[in-house]
Amino acid sequence: MKTLLFLILFYLSYSVCSQEIKWKGTSVDFSHGKLIVSENKRFLVFEDGTPFFYLGDTAWELFHRLSKEETEKYLDNRREKGFTVIQAVVLAELDGLNTPNAEGEKPLIDNDPTKINEAYFQHVDWVIKKAEEKGLFIGLLPTWGDKWNKKWGVGPEIFTPENAAVFGEILGKRYKNSPNIIWIVGGDRPLEEEVHGQIVRVMAQGLRKGDNGAHLITFHPTGGQGSSQYFHNEDWLDFNMRQNGHNPNFTGVYENTRKDYNRTPVKPVMDGEPIYEDHPIEFNAEKYGHSISADVRRPLYWNLFSGAFGHTYGHHSVWQMWQPGRNPVNFPLMPWYEALDQQGAWQMQFGRRLMESRPFMTRIPDDLVIVPDEVTTFVPGAGRYRFVATRDENGTYAMVYAPVGRPFTVRMDVISGKKVMAWWYSPRNGMVQKIGRFSNVGTRTFTPPGVGENFDWVLVLDDADAGFRAPGK
Repeated sequence: MKTLLFLILFYLSYSVCSQEIKWKGTSVDFSHGKLIVSENKRFLVFEDGTPFFYLGDTAWELFHRLSKEETEKYLDNRREKGFTVIQAVVLAELDGLNTPNAEGEKPLIDNDPTKINEAYFQHVDWVIKKAEEKGLFIGLLPTWGDKWNKKWGVGPEIFTPENAAVFGEILGKRYKNSPNIIWIVGGDRPLEEEVHGQIVRVMAQGLRKGDNGAHLITFHPTGGQGSSQYFHNEDWLDFNMRQNGHNPNFTGVYENTRKDYNRTPVKPVMDGEPIYEDHPIEFNAEKYGHSISADVRRPLYWNLFSGAFGHTYGHHSVWQMWQPGRNPVNFPLMPWYEALDQQGAWQMQFGRRLMESRPFMTRIPDDLVIVPDEVTTFVPGAGRYRFVATRDENGTYAMVYAPVGRPFTVRMDVISGKKVMAWWYSPRNGMVQKIGRFSNVGTRTFTPPGVGENFDWVLVLDDADAGFRAPGK
C-alpha cells in the first residue's frame, strides 16, 4: 500500500511540476567565436572551446510561408524551448520557386540560380538576423533537392554543375559575416546520377569560396541514408548528417548513427531528420494513425547515446507550416502555430539539459555498460524497445536509456570512483529521483519507478566524489 501511495504521489508531482519548469538562458552566445569541429573530431565547439549542443528544429518552409510577425512568434517559441538551430530552406520544397513568399516575392528571376531576386533575399536576410538576435543558428539549405532531382514533389529541376557553383558562391558571399549560419547542402533527394553528386559538391565548394570558410558545411540526405555514404572523405564535409527517417518501428535504423561514429577519418555525426511528431506512421495515417511524443523522444536518446553530438526534432505540421487554406501534405493534424507546443517539442530540452549537466567533450557510446540478457545474450530490447548506453571515457558518469519501463542490469565498475550515486531522470519532464549510493563492483539490477510502454527513463550513474549536481541541473 505504501508503494502504491508513493507511486501515485510521484506521478502527481510530475504532472504538477512539469509545466512549471522554465529554462532560462538557453540562447546561443555568439561572442565565443565561430563554430568549428572539436579537436577530437566528435563534437562542435566555438573557437574559444565552449561546447555547442545542436538541438535543431525542421522549419523547412520558414522563409517561404511565414510573415515577419509569424516568424518572430516561431523563433521565440523555439528559443524558449531550448532549441539552438533552425533548419530552413532558401528555395523551398512546396513550389518554392513559383509560389511567392508571404511578402509576395519569388526567390529567382526567371528561375535562374545565377539571378537572385533582391526583395526575396532581403526577407531571408531579415530572418537570419532576427534569429541571431534571439541566439539561434540557422541550418541553411540553399535549395531543396527536387531542384536538382525531381524524384517526387514540385521541382522544377533548375540546377546544373555550372550554375550550382555560382549560386553557392552568391550565398556564401552574402552571409559570410553572419555568425549564425550552418550550411546544409542536399535536401532530401537521392543521388541517382553522377551529375547529382556533382551539383551538390560544387554548390558546397561555392559556399566555401564565397564565405572563405566562415561556416561549417554538411549534407542532408534522403530517408534512411547519411552524408557519409557519398561524401565522407571530402574536405568540405565538416560533419555527417543522417536522415534516419520517419518509420517508428526503428529496427536496424539507429544503429547507423553508431556506424557513422565509428568511421574513419573521424567526423562528428548527428541525425538531421528523424521521425516527426504527429507524422503518419508508415506514411499511412488512415491505416496506422500518427506518431506520438514517445516516438520522437526515443530517437533523441538513441542518437545521443550512440555518439551523436546533437539532434534534430520535427513536427509534421511545422515543417510545412500548414494552416487552414493551404494544401496539406499527408494529413497534418493541426495548424503549425498550435503544433509548436506539442509535448514532444517541449520534451526535447530535457535531452539537452541532461547532456550539458555532465562533462560533454569526453562522452562516448558504450552499450557494454548494460549486462546482456542471460538467455539471448543481447542487450535488452530491440526495435522500439532498444536500450542504449553512454559514459564518460574517464569513468565519472554513465547513462542508460530505457525506452520502456522494465528492469535491466548494469555493470557498476564502469564508474571510476569507489562509490556510485544513482539517479532516475525522466525524459518526459526532466524530473529527477535519487536512488542511492552503491559500490562500484559487480552488477546491479535497477527497476524504473514507473512501468509501461511509453514510460521511458534514463538511469544516471555518477562517481559519488565527482561533485555533480542532480542530472539536468
